[in-house]
Amino acid sequence: MSTGQGFLGIFNDVPAAAETDYLHWLTREHTQERLSVPGFLRVRVFRTEKEEKSGYFILYRLRHPDVIASEAYLARLNAPTEWSRRIMPVLKDFRRAGGRVVHEAGDGEGGTVLPLVCAQPDTEAVMAAMDKIVTMDGIVSARFFESDKVGTATPTTERATRSGDGTFDALLVVEALTDAALGGVSDALRPIVNLGHSLQYYQIFGLHESDPC
Repeated sequence: MSTGQGFLGIFNDVPAAAETDYLHWLTREHTQERLSVPGFLRVRVFRTEKEEKSGYFILYRLRHPDVIASEAYLARLNAPTEWSRRIMPVLKDFRRAGGRVVHEAGDGEGGTVLPLVCAQPDTEAVMAAMDKIVTMDGIVSARFFESDKVGTATPTTERATRSGDGTFDALLVVEALTDAALGGVSDALRPIVNLGHSLQYYQIFGLHESDPC
């Protein structure tokens, strides 16, 4: 993912009773639909365990930040499928933001990730910390994303099917080879970043725009 490109990040929880339907929807319809929108390049889906429910983190790579407010994407958001209309009201603690890739450090992807929601971060301080974090044992890479609040907040038909949507100012995603490698990351960042969400997730699905659907 190159600095200056765009992103779309989504967090949501899914009750256990709805998880199979959710996963089928996400991997058999929704992600393919999104990647058919011009400017959507790739998606990665991550999962974590919570009490009586599962947490999901979905990260899309976009050709440029303006894709989140593009005519083609908004047309999809204003015409959700029947399956999407059934799934959206089930999702809990839904948070979504899109914007730009600000900084990257390290190379490659890890099997376990720590997506850290940041409130009003000091960008220069975060970038400096990232460059140090990727030298820690077992850390593969780190990427910093900044939200476009106006583009993210655009009202749509799909958004109206959910309740209690939230968002975030910025997102730092640290990728590692093992769970243990991520243990000291939050502590290293806490003095310079107002951290919110800080759970480890594991990748369960990925798709590129060129992959057969």
